[in-house]
Amino acid sequence: MPHRVTKSTVIASLAAAGLLFAASAQATMYRYTDENGQLVISNTIPQEATQRGYDILSGNGRVVETIPPAPTEEEIAARETEKEHQRQLELQRAQDRELLKRYSHPDQAVRAMHRKIRELEGVIQLKRGNISVLSSQLDNEQSRAADLERAGRDIPETTLERIRRLESQVRDVEREIAAQRQDIGAMKKEFEVDIERLEAITGDNRTLPLSPE
Repeated sequence: MPHRVTKSTVIASLAAAGLLFAASAQATMYRYTDENGQLVISNTIPQEATQRGYDILSGNGRVVETIPPAPTEEEIAARETEKEHQRQLELQRAQDRELLKRYSHPDQAVRAMHRKIRELEGVIQLKRGNISVLSSQLDNEQSRAADLERAGRDIPETTLERIRRLESQVRDVEREIAAQRQDIGAMKKEFEVDIERLEAITGDNRTLPLSPE
């Protein structure tokens, strides 16, 4: 018995064909340059070709999207360098804001440095006074020990221990003074950096000497 083609069957077939055609028209295509420098259009793209950049095309050949080439090592390094540069700039801006909260003019920082130096110098003077007291006590103990020696008598161990203790105390205080001298030098360098930066960001130059009078 012959197969009977109905109108509805024809309509369904035409509709299916139309859908296939539409799908074909909307199929994604790629345009890229191969390893020989030739322009290629295909519905697939090799992995190595994606590194060189490519275009995504619609079914009718229009460019839908352009994918740029992958960055080179030099470009990646340049981007990282620029990111670090921007980070350093932001850090500097933050430090400048904090600096301006403390001092609005370079002379204010100079005066603060002078005050700090005078404070530390005052502490050093007190320590020098301690050394004078300890040295006087040490001289007395050493004189007493020398007198005993000249008299042919033994020096008591307690006297020798006092001498050793006083000598150690003098050395300790001298080390403290030397360390504070270093602290003053480091503090001055930090202040000088801040003063120079204040001159740059405020546009004003200091009018006071860096060394306290």
